[in-house]
Amino acid sequence: MSKRVRNWSLGIVGLVLGLLWLFPFYLILTNSFKTPKGIFSSVINLPLHGTLANYTQAFQALDFIRSLFHSLLITIVSVALICIASAMAAYAIQRNHSKVSNVILMLFVAAMLIPFQSVMIPLTTIFGKAQMLNIPGLVLMYLGFGTSLSIFLYQGAVAGIPEALDEAATLEGAGFGRIFFTIILPMLNPMTVTVAILNIVWIWNDYLLPSLVLPQNSYTIPLQTFFFFGQFTKQWNLALAGLMFGILPVIVFYFFAQRWIIKGVTAGSVK
Repeated sequence: MSKRVRNWSLGIVGLVLGLLWLFPFYLILTNSFKTPKGIFSSVINLPLHGTLANYTQAFQALDFIRSLFHSLLITIVSVALICIASAMAAYAIQRNHSKVSNVILMLFVAAMLIPFQSVMIPLTTIFGKAQMLNIPGLVLMYLGFGTSLSIFLYQGAVAGIPEALDEAATLEGAGFGRIFFTIILPMLNPMTVTVAILNIVWIWNDYLLPSLVLPQNSYTIPLQTFFFFGQFTKQWNLALAGLMFGILPVIVFYFFAQRWIIKGVTAGSVK
């Protein structure tokens, strides 16, 4: 097979896979402009008589401004704490060459195998007794669940940073905090981008844990969207418009952050 034919074949396969990946988004976008009758008559076709009323009603039903604030607050604070705590823990574990450090790392790795469903009842019971079934309690839970994978990823990145940098900074009189925040953490930017993206996607779209923890006046966008699905009726036109409201902030985030995301990924590949 010639190189040209191989490139064309790979291009066609990539195009097909890209269209398959975009097809669910196409269904959400097109059906969010349809009336209930239009959705049930044809899901795949473009809307013949599109309407923006779905978005207006969904915006009001979601209490979008309040829900967006709660989602942003929980996601930003949780991801920031996970990145900082995980990077510091990974640095301490990797630089402390002892059996205890290896055991601690293995415990974090093993914690990734524990399913959330096995601990959700005792966890919510304990936090309920501590009056922590609220946004701060949810952030603390995310910190606990998110650090295991993040520490594992950061530990591998820290291992690639020469210890000579630490020794040189120590000879100059720098302490642990200054070494970490001025030397180590900036060099971990590619891994920080990876950890942040993984946790943002997980926390922003999470439904189960917030549904167990948050009171109704602190609901996030995924929780508010659930109200479109009643026991006897499902308002698909409003639900799909609500899903678009939930997807839009992530798209905006990627649009403005893509320069740093691409820079971080390419820096990691060069290293």
